[in-house]
Amino acid sequence: METGLRRELSSRQVGMIALGGAIGTGLFLGSGLAISMAGPSVVVVYAVAAVVALALAYALAEMTVVHPEAGGFGAIAHRYLGPLAGFVQRWLYVVAQIVNIGSEVVAAGLYIQFWWPQVPLWMPVVAFSVLILTVNTLSVRFFGEFEYWFAMIKVVTIVAFIGIGAYFLLFGFAGHPSPGLSAITEHGGFLPNGLGAAWLALSVVSFSYLGTEAVAVTAAESRDPERDVPRAARSMVLRLGLFYVLGTAVLVLVVPWSEAAGVEGITQSPFVRLFEYAGVPAAAGVMNFVVLTAALSAMNTNLYLSSRMVHSLAVVRQAPRGLLKISKRGVPSRSLGVCAVGLVIAVLASVFSPKDAFPLLIGAALFSGLAAWIIIFATHFAFRRAREREGAAPSSIRLPGAPVTSGLAVLVLVAVLVTTGFTDQFFVAWLAGPPFLVLLVLAYLVVRRRAAARADEPAA
Repeated sequence: METGLRRELSSRQVGMIALGGAIGTGLFLGSGLAISMAGPSVVVVYAVAAVVALALAYALAEMTVVHPEAGGFGAIAHRYLGPLAGFVQRWLYVVAQIVNIGSEVVAAGLYIQFWWPQVPLWMPVVAFSVLILTVNTLSVRFFGEFEYWFAMIKVVTIVAFIGIGAYFLLFGFAGHPSPGLSAITEHGGFLPNGLGAAWLALSVVSFSYLGTEAVAVTAAESRDPERDVPRAARSMVLRLGLFYVLGTAVLVLVVPWSEAAGVEGITQSPFVRLFEYAGVPAAAGVMNFVVLTAALSAMNTNLYLSSRMVHSLAVVRQAPRGLLKISKRGVPSRSLGVCAVGLVIAVLASVFSPKDAFPLLIGAALFSGLAAWIIIFATHFAFRRAREREGAAPSSIRLPGAPVTSGLAVLVLVAVLVTTGFTDQFFVAWLAGPPFLVLLVLAYLVVRRRAAARADEPAA
């Protein structure tokens, strides 16, 4: 189907956009919240969530190689689970990403307060909102290049962070001896708050991996989706495991978990706190700059993803047709405007509740994001069965162990989703999520009725 979008993303850009979406504030800032709940055991929690995220990446790649179309997994859900599932899937994802955009820009504002604590949070939030919105109004090629280098900064830095942290653990720094394993043997041990708290942390950590699905949405603007999408999915296997698991392992080994988590709310990245703890203030400033670019990178990617999803809904008449408008640069400008609502939400949250803005925004996005993931796995199951019935050739990349692996991933996601209702930070997910799901079903019925009425109208 002709959508007006341009295939201008190169292989290296597709890979970095996927990585940029998956590595953002959930790791650099949200890890502090997860550590406060799980303590050093957060490393295992990140590993468990990584397995689910990687299963998702492979399932998406397997389907997207066969169907590299606008709307990504939402369009594939429409094809294999029906129009209701496709409608609900895409709007769940759009809302999750819109709110997620807000959490990223709030995090960027908090990072600015590392240097200038007297600056009101809303000021950098507004400034960064304007910057990233401008980047997304330019051509997709420019967006891809901008995101490539932003994502590259955080990739290189995480590798350096792991290396520096490992060196400190082995040899210490001048005037600061190595802490050895004291960070996990003292301060309450490996599970300071118990196994239940570690499970609760899985809801926070799962949010960190939202963005893995970017590998599917970029297919409609990739020059060679059959080559680029599998390559991007495979590269994420190694990188996610390395960055999330090893990164948090270094963090909790170097800094006592109670200090890495912070005691006055989420106001600073624990990755920056590590360098302060080790007595390297200049490095802390550099690291703060890097986590700032990471937040902007994830925000940039999420705005791109959500605008393309809204545009795909307009293509199949499940959103106003006016949102189909494509600018001269090949950007769905009106869809982009809809998704900028997340920036408005962030500004309001930073004005009225600056201390709680970040966890509240995560909680609001969690229900929709996890529900969208569950539908992705359901789509993959239907996709496999349909291909087998048709006798079609297997995809060039396949999820190992499916449908067992995908079934186990769904069980974990459902359990995590239920768990969010028992956390102080994320109870908002259950206050807003189910009513919104009902609202989406009702909205679909209205859309379907209008479509049927149009079909019954006599031709002019």
